[in-house]
Formats: sequence, structure tokens, C-alpha cells
Amino acid sequence: MDNLNVGRHISGQFNEDLERVINHVMSMGGLVEKQLKDAINAMIEGDEKLAKKVLKGDYQVNDYEVNIDDECTRIIAKRQPAAGDLRLIMAIIKTITDLERIGDEAEKIAKVAQESFSKEQRDLLVSLENLGQSVLVMLQATLDAFTRMDFDAALKVHQTDDKIDREYEGLMRQLMTYMMEDPRSIPQIMSVIWSARALERIGDRCQNICEYIMYFVKGKVVRHTSPEDMENL
Repeated sequence: MDNLNVGRHISGQFNEDLERVINHVMSMGGLVEKQLKDAINAMIEGDEKLAKKVLKGDYQVNDYEVNIDDECTRIIAKRQPAAGDLRLIMAIIKTITDLERIGDEAEKIAKVAQESFSKEQRDLLVSLENLGQSVLVMLQATLDAFTRMDFDAALKVHQTDDKIDREYEGLMRQLMTYMMEDPRSIPQIMSVIWSARALERIGDRCQNICEYIMYFVKGKVVRHTSPEDMENL
């Protein structure tokens, strides 16, 4: 907990409460990261068994969100945290909501992975894999920044979303072109588009979590703040 720059408290139990909930968030983040990684691999490899594993794992992600939210509610009611402690609890509550939604996006990708694609259509998934790997790296960096509550790391990750958006737009142009050249492929390509959209949304969720980190560290809401102003906080 010291790495989070959270002060020690007179109540040892309060420290234990904070440490426990933080550890649970980290465990949830690790599970969500694995869910995304498995969903991408299931899509690229056409692995239906792995896709089913992701779908089954989504229930565990949901359980984490509910349980951590309950823990945070109990801490607020019992400890009445203020200042940095309250910001930390609020950042956690918001973070687990976005982590749960990232899990939902991974579930969408896993469902598409269960569909059938021709060899030519599967070749297009290479571009989707590139986007997926970029988003996975962004998620990993986001979780690392959260673990350390590192403002500079969060800012750096936040700025990488522009790269994700460019990759997404390039992939969309490629898929649209393919559908115009072969209208029969539209149903399958639309599924790939849904997956690409899910990945792009995960990038947005990572940005949100980075903003919560900045809020905890600086005590300022940066949701509508320009990149230049963020650097000057």
C-alpha cells in the first residue's frame, strides 16, 4: 500500500481494509487482462474451446465488481474516509466499473470467435490481431499505473489512445473496402467490425482508469481537460 502513497492510519484495521480492497482490484485487473488476451487468441485461432472459457470467466469478473463495490461501501460507512482516502475509494469504485465493462467487451469478442470464417476472411483477422495486441499492451500499462498510482505513467498511457484510434480507423477502412468488393462477406465482416469496435472501446475504458489515477494523485477531475493542461497539473 505504501507504493500507492496512501498514508498510514492510527487504525491498523483501516490500513488492512484498504490493502484488502486494493489487492482485490489488482486480482480483478489480472483476470480482465487474461480474459482479453484469451478472447483475442480465440478470435485469431478460431478456438471455440478458448472462447467458451472466456464466456464462462465473465461471471467471475462480475462477481469481483459486486464484491469490491460492497467492500468500498462498508469502508465508507464504517471509516468515513476523507481527503486522499476518499479519493482512493472513489477511484477504485469507478475503476472496477470500467474493468467490468472491459470484461463485457472481451465477452463480445469471444462470441464472435465462435462464428465461422472462410480462409480469406480469416486472413483479415491479422489486422484485428494487431489492434488487439495494441489494446492489450495499453490495458497492461494501465493496470501497472494503477498498481503504483503513478501520475506520469497514467498520463503516458492516456495519450496512447490516439494511436489506438488511428489503428481502428485504418482497420475499418480496410474492412469496408472488403465488403464492397465482396457483398457476400458482409455478415462475417460485420462481426469483425463489432470486435474492432469492442477493442476501441476498451482503449477508451483504459483512458478512463488513467483519469481516475490522476484524480487520486492530484485531487482534480481531468475528464474534460486538454492533454496540454493535464501535463501541467
